[in-house]
Order: sequence, then C-alpha cells, then structure tokens
Amino acid sequence: MRQQARIERSGSSSTDSSNSVSGSPSRTTSRAASPSPVSRRHRGSDAQTRSSNSSRALGSGSGSGSGSLADGSFHSPLYRVRRAPLLRVFVPSPEGVWLSDKSVEACEAELHRAGVAKLLRAGDVVWDAAVGDEGNVGRLVWDGSYLVDLDYKFSRMGELSPYFHSLAFSPSYFHRVIRQGPSTGTGGGNPIVYVDVSPWGPEISTNMQLFQDRVQTEMPDGTLHSLVRWVHRSRFTILPPRGGAASSGKNAREYRVPIPGVEGFVIDPSWYGSVVLEAEGTNEGLADLQGRAFPSEKARTGRRVWRVVRERSVPGEMWLRAVTDQERVM
Repeated sequence: MRQQARIERSGSSSTDSSNSVSGSPSRTTSRAASPSPVSRRHRGSDAQTRSSNSSRALGSGSGSGSGSLADGSFHSPLYRVRRAPLLRVFVPSPEGVWLSDKSVEACEAELHRAGVAKLLRAGDVVWDAAVGDEGNVGRLVWDGSYLVDLDYKFSRMGELSPYFHSLAFSPSYFHRVIRQGPSTGTGGGNPIVYVDVSPWGPEISTNMQLFQDRVQTEMPDGTLHSLVRWVHRSRFTILPPRGGAASSGKNAREYRVPIPGVEGFVIDPSWYGSVVLEAEGTNEGLADLQGRAFPSEKARTGRRVWRVVRERSVPGEMWLRAVTDQERVM
C-alpha cells in the first residue's frame, strides 16, 4: 500500500508539471520569495545565476530592481532596500577579532568559492561571523575588487574608509549596517563621510556667513544644557541632471551627475539639492572652511572629512559639519 501511494503521488505530480509546461495556469504558492541574490545585477551586466554552494557565504540576498523588492514581498533580517547589503562568511581567525591580511584573503576566497564575488558591487558589506557580533567586528567593505578594512581614525567602532567616495552612496546607505558609536560626545553618533567640496568652491565662498546658534549639549552627569555658539556656514547646490524623467528608466545611470574629478563614479540622487556646510565660528574655523573650498593639492585629502548632521538633514538639504584632527581617536 505504501508503494501504491507513492506511485499515485508521483503520477499526480507529473500531471501537474505537464500542465504547467503546456501553458495552463499553475497553482500559485503561498511561500514567500526566497532571499537569494539571483535577481541582483552587476553594473551593466545581465543577471547571473548563483552557484549552488553560495549559500555558505551569503547571509542575505540583494536585488535592487527585482520584482520581489518592488512589490514589498522581499523580507530579510540582513538586507533592506536602499541600504548596503550585508553578506556573511564564516572564516575563523587565529589572531582573534582583528582580522589579519591572511584572514581577509581567506574571506575573499570564500566569496569566490561560493560564486558570488562576481555579483558584488562597490559598497557591499561582508561580515565574518566567526569573529563575533560586537560593534563592527569582522565587517569589511567590498571596493569592487578587494575587501577593505574600516577606518578607525575618528571612531573606535570604525567608519567607512576614505578610500570610498561618499557622494556615490546615499547618506543613509550604511545606516545600521556599519554601526555608529554612542550618541554622546563631539561626533554625536553622526557618521563620517568623505566629500571633496572644492568643485563648488566659488559658490561656497559666496555664501559664507557667520551665525549664532543654540544647541543642547549633554554633560558628563547626563544633564542637558543649552549653549549659544558661533558657527560659520555656507552652502552649495548639487543640481539633478536634465531630463529627470529619464533618470528612473532602464539606463538611469547614464542620467546621473558624475562626481567631479572621479572617473566612473556618479552622485547618488539622495544628494541632489542643497548641501549646508558648517564649521566652528572662530578664525581657525573660517580658515578651515575656506581651505576646504579652495584646497592646495597637498592638503586636498585631509580636507574631505565631514560628519552628517542627522538631526538637521532632510530630503533635498543635507547638513555636513567639518571634522578636524582634534577629533581623532587614533
């Protein structure tokens, strides 16, 4: 009887499959879409099928533009739309939580072995889950060819490396994927970004003004005090490309604004609009802001560090505060 039941089940399944192949409507399944990265496309290339052993290295799929993302049926604890995808690998580190060059190369080898390295894009975050989940331990960022460590000059938890161009990503792209430090202190939990504002130098110089600002500061005992300070502010505008309607089409990248002086990278649309720059209301702060607008070739790299002021930033108006060497922790 058990064999007869198997024969009946196999016969019914073959009948269903023949009906679906012939073009008759098949029964819709109630199962949610699988969070696989098959729908994720590399820039300018066709979709490629993930190899069967890639599940070892992937903790989540990432597929901007797929149907499951558009209708809201895609759900993953490790990926959100318009956020950096977080991929997991498991590579034990003999050196502890600080990954050595050998361990980073082993993580890269795991991505290639799983067949997903060719699907990665610059800005994708890879987490070595074998070293723990405290802060940003084990988190690396793909630069298009290799995995890059986080930078610890202005944050003990780690920030995006200055090797990346922040204008190419949405200001909230790495939010909660690369974790921020506590909300107290000079940084206030605001993320570090690296933006060269010198292409807009004349506009910044024209709009330079001195303001009196009132801010709330948390004291060491936890109490809040309202302080009055002077700040230098300026602003510049990143204009969207002409033919904005075409920017949402299939070739949207062709209608993006290129990052000035950076070949192959375009400005993310989240930056379109006004960008407000802020520095201390001292002579040194004014000189720093002017130096960022018109930097010398030698000092250009060190004048790219800013913090996003989240509490004031809104769509169409981003606020950036100049970060100086006094805020370095390493």
